[in-house]
Amino acid sequence: MDTLLSILAVIFGVVGCIGCVVPVLPGVALAYIGYLCLYFCSYAEVSVSWLVVFGVLTLVVSVLDYLLPSYMTKKFGGSKAGERGAMAGVLGGFLFGPIGIIVGPFIGAVVAELIYDSGNKDRALKSGFGSFLSFFVGTGIKLSISLWLTVEIFVDVFKNIF
Repeated sequence: MDTLLSILAVIFGVVGCIGCVVPVLPGVALAYIGYLCLYFCSYAEVSVSWLVVFGVLTLVVSVLDYLLPSYMTKKFGGSKAGERGAMAGVLGGFLFGPIGIIVGPFIGAVVAELIYDSGNKDRALKSGFGSFLSFFVGTGIKLSISLWLTVEIFVDVFKNIF
């Protein structure tokens, strides 16, 4: 059983890291599932406290991924309409796959700002840029957590093998 769990842990960790840059896959959640598989191995040196810490981080990062476009839109001078447009773009982007998830918040923020602010293109583009930048910030955060989990998995699994 340890062998199967170890293999699953490594696979989930690697796919989780890939999922951080491929918007359709829930990267951090997959890496956490890998860490959870590792926890159930008899040789694992994973403590319950680290399991809880990574579980909370996974939850926070997953929620943050949806809220970040709205927040960054506001930080770049967007109005409430731009924030709502960015959030609508996140949700609407799911219908168009990976490209929609990346570009959706930008389009949502720009369109909402143009409608709200009577065609102020500068404000609309700044607002849209903030929401677009949030994709890269969010990806960096997700990748950091996923890599941390995956390194923990690899260290524990390979320590057992050698």
